[in-house]
Amino acid sequence: MPRNILFGLIAAVAAALGLAVGAMLLQPKSITIASGTLLQTPRALPAFSLTDQDGQLFDNARLNGHWTLVFAGFTYCPDICPGTLTLLKAVKAKLGPEAAKLQVLFLSVDPARDTPERLKSYVQFFDPTFLAATAPDAELEKLARGMSFVYAKVPGATPDSYTMDHSTALMLVNPQGQLAGFFTAPLKADSLSADLKTILGNG
Repeated sequence: MPRNILFGLIAAVAAALGLAVGAMLLQPKSITIASGTLLQTPRALPAFSLTDQDGQLFDNARLNGHWTLVFAGFTYCPDICPGTLTLLKAVKAKLGPEAAKLQVLFLSVDPARDTPERLKSYVQFFDPTFLAATAPDAELEKLARGMSFVYAKVPGATPDSYTMDHSTALMLVNPQGQLAGFFTAPLKADSLSADLKTILGNG
């Protein structure tokens, strides 16, 4: 075989091997968690516009650069919401220094009653670092579809005594602002914090 052809074949094989090794190195590490499910391919979220607990805009950009746990609920919730926020306070304490990589967002599905002032008072009771936001129903419904959670208004005896049914899962958003997975009931502080340490340590 002529030397120039041989050198060409060697170069082609080396290039192919280099591409294969590069692809392997660029693949995300496989992570297994006990408290829920990580998406094999993170899902882009639709553009959204919420109002946070300080009356400021909370949009997709606020999700970039850190991991975010999103919990959908409402401040008049009698048990699930306060119980979950209490759990998340304990989880953040167990994360230690890794907690700096994570933000918690309480997403109210009751915009008629959950004003920014009420949301701020509510979440800060559990942890002053927790964020809260809400939006008109049309905006919430768009985000609910993108994040795969559901909610519905349940009428009460009077127009103001309604309640809200809602998903209890925690939604995990990665530092690129993509839906990365879900943590599902029953949620336990020890297992959830262990899973988050693994994710945050690899992210």
